[in-house]
Amino acid sequence: MRWQPARLVGRRVETPSAQTLVLEVPDWPSHLPGQHVDIRLTAPDGYQAARSYSLAGPADGDRIEVTVQRVPDGEVSPFLVDAFQQGDPVEVRGPLGGWFIWRPQQTEPVLLVAGGSGVVPLMAMIRARRAAGSRTPFRLIYSVRTPADLFYAEELRQRVRDDAGLDVAYVYTREAPPGWRGEPHRVGLADVNNHGWPPELEPLVYVCGPTGFVETVSDLLVGLGHPARRVRTERFGPTG
Repeated sequence: MRWQPARLVGRRVETPSAQTLVLEVPDWPSHLPGQHVDIRLTAPDGYQAARSYSLAGPADGDRIEVTVQRVPDGEVSPFLVDAFQQGDPVEVRGPLGGWFIWRPQQTEPVLLVAGGSGVVPLMAMIRARRAAGSRTPFRLIYSVRTPADLFYAEELRQRVRDDAGLDVAYVYTREAPPGWRGEPHRVGLADVNNHGWPPELEPLVYVCGPTGFVETVSDLLVGLGHPARRVRTERFGPTG
């Protein structure tokens, strides 16, 4: 898998600390929702740093999208969020990953469970479903600290309004919006049981987020009767 030159051609603000970057990659070989890429920066003195980022949308010719959240004291994310300018070069390698993917021809119900920025590859699946005209029923359980931390907030609201086949349930861990029922809490058995699919429907489940979140949710799902082989996980944690 070789490194390819790319350049920034657009960006969208998602939260105060996260942005979606649109990169143009000549001769991009296409990708599947759920895959990721490596992005490498090279300093003037030759020092290089690379990090992995999930692809945020389905294949679109030579353009790819990644959503990057600024990590305090990070080497790569602060530059990408705060200093990366239109037309600036970067290198990418990918697409990577062949297990945590969803194909539009799949028909079984899908449950997506996201913790924080773990929603990015799951959003790629939601977008790919719409682009393919799929009627596969999707449910998303999205856990974030506060409403200000929601990625793709308006797009998700609009998609739920327009698409009867997509349901989204939010779990807030620190601060909930006005009118939200319940107190802030971490994802628990009631959330997965009430907002997920029952195991007898044999859904395919994708869980993405910090390691502790992924392990907790996976244990809850298996405890409810979901076969472990149908629970696909992707986790992230601190680098270095």
